[in-house]
Amino acid sequence: MQSTAAVSISASAIATGGGARSEAARRPGGLRVCGLRGEALACPSLRISPVPTRLAVARAAAATNGAVAGSGGFDYDLVIIGAGVGGHGAALHAVEEGLKTAIIEGDVVGGTCVNRGCVPSKALLAVSGRMRELHDEHHMKSLGLQVSSAGYDRQAVADHANNLASKIRSNLTNSMKALGVDILTGVGTIVGRQKVRYGKAGFPDKEITARNIIIATGSTPFVPKGIEIDGKTVFTSDHALKLESVPDWIAIVGSGYIGLEFSDVYTALGSEVTFVEALDQLMPGFDPEIAKLAQRVLINPRKIDYHTGVFASKITPAKDGKPVLIELIDAKTKEHKETLEVDAALIATGRAPFTKGLGLENINVVTQRGFVPVDERMRVMDADGNVVPNLYCIGDANGKLMLAHAASAQGISVVEQISGKDHILNHLSIPAACFTHPEISMVGLTEPQAREQADKEGFEVDVVKTSFKANTKALAENEGDGIAKLIYRRDTGEILGVHILGLHAADLIHEASNAIALGTRVQDIKFAVHAHPTLSEVLDELFKAAKLQPREVPDSKPSQPPQPLLKVLSFITALLSSSRRDRQ
Repeated sequence: MQSTAAVSISASAIATGGGARSEAARRPGGLRVCGLRGEALACPSLRISPVPTRLAVARAAAATNGAVAGSGGFDYDLVIIGAGVGGHGAALHAVEEGLKTAIIEGDVVGGTCVNRGCVPSKALLAVSGRMRELHDEHHMKSLGLQVSSAGYDRQAVADHANNLASKIRSNLTNSMKALGVDILTGVGTIVGRQKVRYGKAGFPDKEITARNIIIATGSTPFVPKGIEIDGKTVFTSDHALKLESVPDWIAIVGSGYIGLEFSDVYTALGSEVTFVEALDQLMPGFDPEIAKLAQRVLINPRKIDYHTGVFASKITPAKDGKPVLIELIDAKTKEHKETLEVDAALIATGRAPFTKGLGLENINVVTQRGFVPVDERMRVMDADGNVVPNLYCIGDANGKLMLAHAASAQGISVVEQISGKDHILNHLSIPAACFTHPEISMVGLTEPQAREQADKEGFEVDVVKTSFKANTKALAENEGDGIAKLIYRRDTGEILGVHILGLHAADLIHEASNAIALGTRVQDIKFAVHAHPTLSEVLDELFKAAKLQPREVPDSKPSQPPQPLLKVLSFITALLSSSRRDRQ
């Protein structure tokens, strides 16, 4: 078995409780550490011991589909219903932990993210980014470049998105097969405690037993009442990713992540966009200050107009030579305001959990607005508020945080618990990103959320900001639009939230998310070193700009050293004096 050297630290050397460590323990020998893992340096019993690599463990487990511990009379240790990003992450981790694992998929491996969501949309956004740059004559001239008129092949762009989804889907399938995960095709239904039935139309159903079951069925686009979908002129993101047309004028209902990203794609390819937003401001899920700046950068300079505080009460697809009709009503009074006539309408009003047909009624579980109720450990709760043993739900189906990487993190957390290691995922440490040009990213609380929490708990919040205009790398790219914003506690230095708008914001956010996950305070992370010149220095300056609340010092005489130390010092002084007399 392959192995690699790893640092092994005795448990006695690490404080597991909430008590504060002494300055000497955190900074041995006067060495200053950034705080990410400062306690490791203080450990006197550091030793190097060989531990198996993750690849070696996976290969060993794959030989018997992870059945190291044995399934104890069950067909599987773990059965996962749904093979999206969340189910895939859970399956791979389960095999590495020695669990015999099966995954049931009724559609295609990869789920929404790979096939109809974040993966193909990034292919379209990559195209829009290039087109936007090539069409920006002022930007090109500032770099000394001359570019002739740029164009695009719509079908080739669509093929790029489709081919990327196919490649990633194949990679996910192959990775599970290579590790010995059994991929079972069909629709999974829970028929009782630790029992699952699966099958597809025209074939007899099969029933299997599992020590543990994870529901990972994801979500589908949410379409409000009164909206008629034809998939051609009125469509959801599922249809839009096929890019079967680029309309001259398209209305986008909803200005969240999905709506913003598609506005970036369509305007780059030549469309005019009209946003229809039910709330009083665009981008309602973002930090208000970031949303305000994003509007100036991503909306106002482009061929985009918008209606806020209105509902699209009825949308009729184009037919018989007539355009798409969108009836708008006031969100508060419900009175008719106007009717839009556009070439197409994209419905980007969020997503709904895909939980019908799971057989939850067989185990006394009632969904809440379609979401499966879970506790902080992702354990499913029944109608009486009790934990259903050996049953978990992750990802969009539980509604805690509808992001693909959140589903994967939840799945890994569940497998940790199944393997006997208690684990609770900190959802405030999970980052989110909007892949517009420039990008927007965030982790933790918005400023209003942080101030609300501060009012309840009685602490003071502070905010600092840095600009991309002061960053050397951003200026070299002529991409100075953007800011980074830090929200933190002035008394303790706890990081409450970080929000970034600017070049590669989606990549930069992870330093902040890891800091929140590890509990690193601003007074420690500001000593971390960043390469120069890089965009990461935006965060370096951000953390350095944070100022903590001064500690109150009581009025008293300067503190004296303790008596034992005074005696030692006196003894040393006497010895030195005696030595000098002897030399004389």
